[in-house]
Amino acid sequence: MRVPFTQVDAFADAAFGGNPAAVLQLDAWPNDAILQQVAAENNLSETAFLVPDASGEADRELRWFTPTEEVMLCGHATLASGHTLLSADPALERVRFRTRRAGVLEVARDGDGYAMVLPAWAPEPKPLPEIVTALGCAVEETLWHANGYALAVVAHAETVEQLQPDPAGLMVEGEAIVIVTAPGRDTDVISRVFAPGCGIAEDPVTGSAHAVMANYWTQRLGRDRFTAYQASARGGRLNVRLDGERAVLGGRCVTVIEGSFLLP
Repeated sequence: MRVPFTQVDAFADAAFGGNPAAVLQLDAWPNDAILQQVAAENNLSETAFLVPDASGEADRELRWFTPTEEVMLCGHATLASGHTLLSADPALERVRFRTRRAGVLEVARDGDGYAMVLPAWAPEPKPLPEIVTALGCAVEETLWHANGYALAVVAHAETVEQLQPDPAGLMVEGEAIVIVTAPGRDTDVISRVFAPGCGIAEDPVTGSAHAVMANYWTQRLGRDRFTAYQASARGGRLNVRLDGERAVLGGRCVTVIEGSFLLP
């Protein structure tokens, strides 16, 4: 079966930056094993799968897979999915996605980019000594969200940039997504994100991580929005705004591959 395939660099101003995601548009869900095999074949941090939403609650159903597992929430692949659909239909202003564990998400046009609505999962203070040891740097505070996000706050942007954590040590919390963040230099916030337990040594630009950081940084900065830079090798910039229990993330996308995927 031949299905439309698009590869998008999300949170990128130009090709080969930001975070790449594959987007496959299906008519119906195949066996989950096929979805996982496709994601492993793509070997990107995330592959998004879309089918029409028969419930009428949204435009599409959306699921995300890393090369090794299905995940609860992925921001950059949601943004890539919105970009794919909106680019194909200039008359559309927004698209809504019904997900299995993160509710209904939205991507809307916003100038020359997009505004994406994700749940703002606020982490709570919690000691995470094993993760601190694995990071190998001085950590000011640690926080945790029950959906598997660890947030480590350090004092300086240079610490974030120079970090060389122990991947095996970061896996002590299983499939946790480990976010390391500090005040930025040319942005309000800088971060890096590691998820070796999910098959991702370091994620280039992570939308969900910024949704998790939204409550922390807006409270610390004393305002409802901030600019952010994720300092991976590819790098990516975002605008983040806290709107009640939602985080609104702004960013651009670039399509780099269009074609079809042959499913067995």
